Amino acid sequence: MPRVSEQYREQRRGEIVAAAARLFAVNGFHATSMADVIAECGLSAGAVYRYFAGKDDLILAVSEAALTAADEAFQALLADGAAPSPRHALTFLIRVIDERVVHNTDTGVDVSRIGVQVWAEALRNPRMAARADEVYQRLRGYFAEVARRRQAAGKLPADVVPEQIGAAMLSLVQGYILQRLLISDTDTEDYLAGVTALLTDR
Repeated sequence: MPRVSEQYREQRRGEIVAAAARLFAVNGFHATSMADVIAECGLSAGAVYRYFAGKDDLILAVSEAALTAADEAFQALLADGAAPSPRHALTFLIRVIDERVVHNTDTGVDVSRIGVQVWAEALRNPRMAARADEVYQRLRGYFAEVARRRQAAGKLPADVVPEQIGAAMLSLVQGYILQRLLISDTDTEDYLAGVTALLTDR
């Protein structure tokens, strides 16, 4: 029997994740069963369970799409010792969210819808809570690094605490995601104009 290539395994795994994402985005986690995912992706139950032990594993795999986009965005933003302004960092990340999370090409759905469900699920699921804490500590740390570098460049006061600025910056990104999903007239450019006005020195 021929050996299955790594490329084949990645392709099958991607098909399962995309199927789960479509269902989670429309129906939510609790209304979606493993049987639903198996039917949606068109693979056998054995094939699906070979990659994912259960629904929690699928939820985490789907939510990784947003984290990957954020990781790559910050790597680009902070490359070569760059010290971007908080305003530039927020604008850059929110645009990445629109381009790669809201319009996620790997899953074909708005992954931010799933991300918000993960926030709610973390309140009742210890495993999800631990993962969410790890992820958002990491993102907050990226923003703190933006502030730290800006401070080292003499662009922020010496007495500010980068971790405090990082926490505030992360909340602006999370606020954008929630407003986009919950308030019908939320416009990305309007939100970014507000961020610019808020963070522009007078």
